[in-house]
Amino acid sequence: MTPPFDPQAVHAEPLRSLLHHLRTLVEIESPTSDQNAVAAVQDVVQGWASDLGAVCLNLDGTRQFLFGEHSPATSALLVLAHADTVWPHGTLARMPFRVEGDKVYGPGSYDMKGGIVGLFHALRRLGGQYPAGGIEVLLTPDEETGSERSQGVIAARARRARAVLVVEPAVPLSHALKTGRKGVGEYRLSFSGLAAHAGSAPEQGASAITEAARQVLAVQALADPALGTTLSVGRIEGGGASNVIPAQASFEVDVRVSSLAETARIETAIRSLQPHDHRVSLQVSGGLNRPPFERGAGTLALFEQARRYAAEVGFGLQEAVVGGGSDGNLTAPICPTLDGLGAPGDGAHAEHEHIRLDRWPDHVSVLSALLRGL
Repeated sequence: MTPPFDPQAVHAEPLRSLLHHLRTLVEIESPTSDQNAVAAVQDVVQGWASDLGAVCLNLDGTRQFLFGEHSPATSALLVLAHADTVWPHGTLARMPFRVEGDKVYGPGSYDMKGGIVGLFHALRRLGGQYPAGGIEVLLTPDEETGSERSQGVIAARARRARAVLVVEPAVPLSHALKTGRKGVGEYRLSFSGLAAHAGSAPEQGASAITEAARQVLAVQALADPALGTTLSVGRIEGGGASNVIPAQASFEVDVRVSSLAETARIETAIRSLQPHDHRVSLQVSGGLNRPPFERGAGTLALFEQARRYAAEVGFGLQEAVVGGGSDGNLTAPICPTLDGLGAPGDGAHAEHEHIRLDRWPDHVSVLSALLRGL
């Protein structure tokens, strides 16, 4: 059992060092929309990597840090992290970095600057003794918006790796590691009909809104919660003046799927939708931007190793499958992947975002043991 948290521990190692480095990153606001700000975070982390003797490269905005000896004969251990956050500039003014009891608060602290800080503390503990094949760290700039720029680099490196560790935050409350994630996608359905006067000639019009309403129900009927498949229409727009039959409408659909089979079913079904009114045209755009991270044997073997290390540290570690996506979704179909190895806490994307200081050092210890043992 984890001992009670001592507030004075924030002035001692390793928490003092963890907090110092966390504050450095949190106080560089880095929304994905400002790539210069994201690069400022990457620059700081690159300095940490250089201090540890890493080879540092820039791959189209993604920073690559290579630790140890790399050779074609031995595949590397790949670690994924991201430098961007969902928080816009100015958030620090109302959500400052602060320690309150056993929690440290700040925008991007839990998701996932704490993961970056914990990773580099874990790397320092190795003392330059890296596993065969070395360790490769990718620090991407755009995870929070779907990793559009980074997906190719991530997939290419996963094909050369023997295992992937993702330092996204642990599951809230249980602080479990993540052994599966739903696939994530977004579709946009756009409708073009015929405008007409709603009072004098309604029969000459073809309502895009009416067609959209019918298709909203058709799309949401594709959900199968028992299989982990959900579809939610979260935004709809269209029309103009109330006395005009609307010629334009559209809506956006959030899609979550737990298996590749469900991915194929949803893709086929949405692309096959046909208008009820032949005078209205329908255009579908978007799709799945992250495949499902299925809970496979390779991932469970990685978790079991992490669980044993946690037991040695003195705490029980659980695993869970979650609904949100990460860059681990991109690597899991390619290579055994274990996610949630970042900071324990709660409040990702929320104003109460925080890290649990009483548990954080233990999670860093488990990560360091994995980096050494794998």
